[in-house]
Amino acid sequence: IMSTCLLEMTPIITDPNTLVLGEGVRRLHVSSAFKAKVAMSRFEPGTSISYEKLHENIDIVRKRLNRPLTLSEKIVYGHLDDPVGQDIARGRTYLRLRPDRVAMQDATAQMAMLQFISSGLPKVAVPSTIHCDHLIEAQIGGVEDLKRAKEVNQEVYNFLATAGAKYGVGFWKPGSGIIHQIILENYAYPGVLLIGTDSHTPNGGGLGSICIGVGGADAVDVMAGIPWELKCPNVIGVKLTGSLSGWTSPKDVILKVAGILTVKGGTGAIVEYHGPGVDSISCTGMATICNMGAEIGATTSVFPYNHRMKTYLNKTGRADIAALADEHKDDLIPDKGCKYDQVIEINLSELKPHINGPFTPDLAHPVSEIGAVAEKNGWPLEVKVGLIGSCTNSSYEDMGRAASLAKQALDKGLKCKAAFTVTPGSEQIRATIERDGFSKILRDVGGVVLANACGPCIGQWDRKDVKKGEKNTIVTSYNRNFTSRNDANPATHAFVTSPEIVTAMAIAGTLKFDPETDYLTAANGEKFKLEPPNGDELPARDFDPGQDTYQHPPAESGSVMVDVSPTSTRLQLLEPFDKWNGKDLEDLQVLIKVKGKCTTDHISAAGPWLKFRGHLDNISNNMLIGAINIENDAVNKIKNRLTGEYGGVPDVARHYKANGLSWVVVGDDNYGEGSSREHAALEPRHLGGRVILVKSFARIHETNLKKQGMLPLTFADPTDYDKIRPDDKISITGLATFAPGKPLKGVVKHGDGSQDIITLNHTFNENQVEWFHAGSALNRMKELQ
Repeated sequence: IMSTCLLEMTPIITDPNTLVLGEGVRRLHVSSAFKAKVAMSRFEPGTSISYEKLHENIDIVRKRLNRPLTLSEKIVYGHLDDPVGQDIARGRTYLRLRPDRVAMQDATAQMAMLQFISSGLPKVAVPSTIHCDHLIEAQIGGVEDLKRAKEVNQEVYNFLATAGAKYGVGFWKPGSGIIHQIILENYAYPGVLLIGTDSHTPNGGGLGSICIGVGGADAVDVMAGIPWELKCPNVIGVKLTGSLSGWTSPKDVILKVAGILTVKGGTGAIVEYHGPGVDSISCTGMATICNMGAEIGATTSVFPYNHRMKTYLNKTGRADIAALADEHKDDLIPDKGCKYDQVIEINLSELKPHINGPFTPDLAHPVSEIGAVAEKNGWPLEVKVGLIGSCTNSSYEDMGRAASLAKQALDKGLKCKAAFTVTPGSEQIRATIERDGFSKILRDVGGVVLANACGPCIGQWDRKDVKKGEKNTIVTSYNRNFTSRNDANPATHAFVTSPEIVTAMAIAGTLKFDPETDYLTAANGEKFKLEPPNGDELPARDFDPGQDTYQHPPAESGSVMVDVSPTSTRLQLLEPFDKWNGKDLEDLQVLIKVKGKCTTDHISAAGPWLKFRGHLDNISNNMLIGAINIENDAVNKIKNRLTGEYGGVPDVARHYKANGLSWVVVGDDNYGEGSSREHAALEPRHLGGRVILVKSFARIHETNLKKQGMLPLTFADPTDYDKIRPDDKISITGLATFAPGKPLKGVVKHGDGSQDIITLNHTFNENQVEWFHAGSALNRMKELQ
């Protein structure tokens, strides 16, 4: 049966409640219509969409807790390794879960696969995929940029392709599209639990999935068949009433929520949308909202299963899954009477278009007010570049609505006053908007269609129109707008909004343009207003799949070779970190006391550094080069306490390590906010760091630090941050009895001979304490083999 299935590429229904899937959705042209078929191979693990098993686990937990469950709880608890014995308490206990699938983007997949190779395991235990989307630099246009990326990154792409083939991991080639769009089109489905090595993995929540961003070490656990740990999340409910219309878009929902909750308001929680307003949002619109939930620190976000999701599943060749979801809908929506830890209510009929920024994604403004706010704050009003696309807003609907505005401008003889770029989310989206004429309209209005990749959203942008340090404004439909993120220019004021507002502002050329009330001047001098955008949710003629860019793992991989040259500058096999020596950590030198916001972009910058993501020593040269040193308000300039000279942060860290001096970083609130990149945890460990001591952590980064044998600690009294001086040494005591729930002590030794004793909290559980003892989670995995 399996052989027949593999040849015919059709789903196997083993019973009425279970659909068995394999590694990837194979695309076939049949009678000019797109049909996605799912293949299963006997040689690699399949995914069982077992709604019966999900229901069984939910029923066990509901009876144990004796209360109605939220949708988030149903899916998460439905994947418990031990639903009978698992201790369950929101915000307190650690859950042991069995995710259905792993997805990795190419920048993080390098380190994840290097760690998996180090584990010594022969094959992945769950279906897993690699997606090549991060290493393509936006420079000229899609075709040229993709060709250049394949040449520049040939060594890395070859490593990922062969490692995938060797260990049973599907490989989506460069040009396939952005990981989260590929997941939505192919792998997400209502009720699935998926982890991805990218912070915007929650995008899949738009299809009723629990999709969570993690570091590569977490992915290795799941690929190794080990239960994955997650602190039992709280659940924030967002009740939507009314309906979207006019210029208001799904993006405005999350822009509003970000303004309410701020960049750390969702930490430790799943955001669950519900209410009658949900049905007015398309499936890809729901994905947009879930995607940007990463900007409020949420574990993930999710919407309940509805007819919009069913339509999307049918249109992307997954009618069988939609039929099963219909049969089990009660497990894919929240129970009546379920309780949320916090509830926010938004009336979509009253919601106005928003734009957030600059420099942080939670600084929310109505579009009608941004011009006045910008004038008051001295932000540049001229929009230099408008950029639409990214994993957040690159759907068919997004592109169609943007094109409807561009067409209005063209009809009046106008083109964009600002530069304008367009990033399709996937090869399927690119091919379909090309066929349906959207790409031509967007090019005609002045746009450049870039490759199906992340591009400028993650700093992969060879920008030429302004010099570094030149103050300017850009507007994007992206998700993140930290200082220097898009173009490495700290003076760029980046604003996040919907594709529709980006397009309108690119046409007008100014931040001081409200398309709901303001007029444009046509080529003939006539004044006119843009009509509200419109666009079909999904293409009337089905999707055009474009080129087949998926590589299925071979049935036999014994002859596949995965080579890493010892002289490579881009790839480096890993050496195990040292185990804990059984003693307290004495006299750790403060390497840097960080002032203010410190995201993973500050700790391990992207952009040009992406090329070193597979080479730990080389990428460590970017460690904390974007963090502000409280001693001098400078970046990448700290005092070497051994020499008395100032140098770059990585250079001083290397000097300390060479001289046997371990060190500690001291930071502020929400330390490690942003991307899931575990390099921000690997680099400090590699360069001799032992402790990161801060007021509070972002979830993913804290876990990543634990995985690498670091001690992420927080001040029991946040005001103790002020007691630390840049030249201090700190000893961490109490490690002999290091245990869950038991604080440690910090002895802060000042240069004048005085001391402060402070209490330090941690969130380690018993398994995580063993990671620390072993030197890393990977070391502990090897001990248990």
